Amino acid sequence: MIMKNLKAILIVILVATLQINAQDTAPITENTKKEWFESFKIRGYAQVRYNGLFQTNPDLGCEQCDKSWGGDSQFFFRRIRLVFYGQIHPRIYFYIQPDFANATGGNQQFGQIRDAYFDVGLDPKNEFRFRIGQSKVPFGFENMQSSQNRLPLDRNDGLNSAVKNERDLGIFFYWAPEEIRKRFSMLTREGYKGTGDYGVFGLGVYNGQTANVADLNNKKHVVARLTYPFKMGSQIFEPGIQAYTGQHTIDPDDISDGVQTTDDNTYIDQRLGFTAVLYPKPFGFQAEYNFGRGPEFNKETQAISVEKLHGGYLLLNAKCSIKNQLIYPFTRIQYYNGGKKHELDARSYEVKELELGVEWQPYKNFEIVAMYTFSDRTYEDFINQDNNQKGSLLRLQFQVNF
Repeated sequence: MIMKNLKAILIVILVATLQINAQDTAPITENTKKEWFESFKIRGYAQVRYNGLFQTNPDLGCEQCDKSWGGDSQFFFRRIRLVFYGQIHPRIYFYIQPDFANATGGNQQFGQIRDAYFDVGLDPKNEFRFRIGQSKVPFGFENMQSSQNRLPLDRNDGLNSAVKNERDLGIFFYWAPEEIRKRFSMLTREGYKGTGDYGVFGLGVYNGQTANVADLNNKKHVVARLTYPFKMGSQIFEPGIQAYTGQHTIDPDDISDGVQTTDDNTYIDQRLGFTAVLYPKPFGFQAEYNFGRGPEFNKETQAISVEKLHGGYLLLNAKCSIKNQLIYPFTRIQYYNGGKKHELDARSYEVKELELGVEWQPYKNFEIVAMYTFSDRTYEDFINQDNNQKGSLLRLQFQVNF
């Protein structure tokens, strides 16, 4: 059934492309012709972090959010990203984003693709469009937020455990009226910590193994998301709902000897999430929670099995202006109980965490975040059982935007 739907999507794209109106296909004249370097733009950002201040437990870590937690802390690049993007045709938009802050073993600063996609508009205003390639999976508000805009240094465990690196390879359909597309853009451009434009409604088919990872089965994931930013006087409130379903295959290299699995290491992977966001004008909040089931290590049976999961967070924030400087105080509390399918043995987690922080933007092109984290994490796999780590630490991030 999924393959039939995928063929139908491709047919719609082909038909829409052939129906581009005369205005879109007008011949290029000497007056309208652009040089190749005028058809796209370049922007980016870089983040330098230090996590070692007032660290009370060097064994406390967070593999999916920030691998530099714990141990002998050091200054390091968290992200070094360049974005190449442009509207190269009235109905064709492209976006390519590599990251040069990846690590392999003890070697750091390797380049890797994060996003590589193009949008195909189905109407003159591009209110209906298909996104084809590797991009963010539309599940969760904080997952959709760029790390360039997000207040906490890492995404919450509850929803981010659904899609490591938030991205996968597939085809996604998005719809939003022109007015709301402009509103999405404004919420990011004017510093209200929005997500950018991922449509009022999104529907997609994707591999289900996450970005830059080969698909290990022929069973595609399907995701849907509905969100709408309502104006309420001077405030903007955005509720949302999202869900996905599929089957996830665990790489044999990520399974310890002695752990029992299904014959093909494949497990049901399903979630339903809810979102409520009040943008900081000047006070706001974000709240998200999701429920589902997926692979998780069970130390009682020494096996990976399908288990229930749930978790989310509540974030309170404010936006303060002092002359041309911006200050964002915030606090976030989060909880997650469930497995992480991307980690060794689909590691079992119970996370309780409180964060207190502030972001300071003295200039548009530079910002500093200081965040104190109080964490209580239980994370267990076949090798590390009965593993509960508690501690606190002060984390710093310096970011340049260009």
